[in-house]
Amino acid sequence: MHHLQFFPSRTLAFYMGRSFLVRVLAVLTLLVLVLQTLDLLGESGNILSYPGNGQAELWQYVGLRVPQIVARFLPFSVLLGTLVTLATLNQNSEVIAMKAAGLSAHQVLAPLMVVAMGIAVVSFTFNDRIVAPTSAKLDAWEAVEYGPIPKDTLIKTQIWVRDGNDLIHAGMVGGRGTGTTLREVEIFNRSNNILNDIIRAPNGRFDTRTGNWVLEGARRFDVAAGTARAIGQFHFGRAIRPDQFTLSKVDADGLSLVELGEAISDLHDAGRPTAALEAGWWHKISGPLSSLLMPLLGSVAAFGLARSGRLFVRAVIGMSLGFAYFVADNFGLAMGNLGAYPPLMAAWAPFLLFLLVGETVLIRTEE
Repeated sequence: MHHLQFFPSRTLAFYMGRSFLVRVLAVLTLLVLVLQTLDLLGESGNILSYPGNGQAELWQYVGLRVPQIVARFLPFSVLLGTLVTLATLNQNSEVIAMKAAGLSAHQVLAPLMVVAMGIAVVSFTFNDRIVAPTSAKLDAWEAVEYGPIPKDTLIKTQIWVRDGNDLIHAGMVGGRGTGTTLREVEIFNRSNNILNDIIRAPNGRFDTRTGNWVLEGARRFDVAAGTARAIGQFHFGRAIRPDQFTLSKVDADGLSLVELGEAISDLHDAGRPTAALEAGWWHKISGPLSSLLMPLLGSVAAFGLARSGRLFVRAVIGMSLGFAYFVADNFGLAMGNLGAYPPLMAAWAPFLLFLLVGETVLIRTEE
C-alpha cells in the first residue's frame, strides 16, 4: 500500500521538504551576496562617474540588479540544495532507513519535488512581475550612463530607422502606436551616400492627421557650409510606421509574458520575424520549471550503490548532470535566437531530454 502513496508519512515529508527549502534559500542567499558584491565592485566606478551620483545610486543599482541575479541563479541554488540535502540524508543513513521502511526512490524524492514545484511557481511570478520591469529599468538607466532614469516604462533607447537614403536616430522612444514619442532625434539626410545635413530636435511625435512625424524646436546643420540654424517645426518620415521605432528592438528579458506576447503579435502583424522572441516567450515558462528537474538530476547523490562509499563522486555526477542541463538550455535558446531551432524545440527540448535522463537515473536506482 505504501507504494501507491507519494507521502506515506506526513511527518517525514514535512521534515524533508523543510530541510530542502532551508538549504536552497541558504545557498541562494550566499550566491546573491557574493555575486552582487563582485558585480557592484565592477560597476560602482561607472555609476559614481556620473555627476551627482553617490551612495543612494549605488543602493538603487543593487535594488535593480539583485532580482536579475536571483532569477538567474535560483535553479543553481535548487540543484546545490538538492545535492546537499540528499548527500546529508545518505551520509546519515536516513535514505537507507526510508528504503528499509518500504519507500521507493520516487517516494523519497516526492517531498523535494513538491517544494521544487512551489519554487517554480514563485520563480515564474517573480520573473514576470519583478525581474522583467527591473531589467527594463536597469537597461534604460545604463543607456543614459546612470543619469536620470526615464519615467516611461515602455522606453526604448538608441533606436535607428532607415527612410530611403536617410537615417533617423532616436535617443529614446516611448509609448506605442500613434502615441509613440521620440526624444533626442537626429536625422542624417544623405544623397548618393554623401551626408548633406543633420537635423536635430529634442522631441518628436507622430501626427495622426497628416501621417507625418513632427519635430519640435529643430535645428539644421549644413555639412558643406559648416553652419547651423533653427528651423522650428519639421515634418519627415511619412513612410515610417510607429512600429518601426517601437518594435525595432524588443528585449524579451525586459517584458512580462503578456507584454512579450503583445509585442510578438505586433511584429507578426507588421510582417517582421518573431521566431527568436517566440523562443524567449516559451522559455519564460520552461525556465522556472527547470527547478523541477534538479531533484531528479541530483538523486544520484542519494541512491546509487549505497555500499560503494563514493558519496563525493556521486555528488559530483549529480552536479555535472545539473550543469549539463544549463549548458544545453542556453545552447537551445541560442539556436532559437539564431533561427536554427523552432521556438518550441529551443525552449522545451533540453527540459524534456533531461527529464528523461533524470527518470532513467532514478529508475536504475530501483533495480
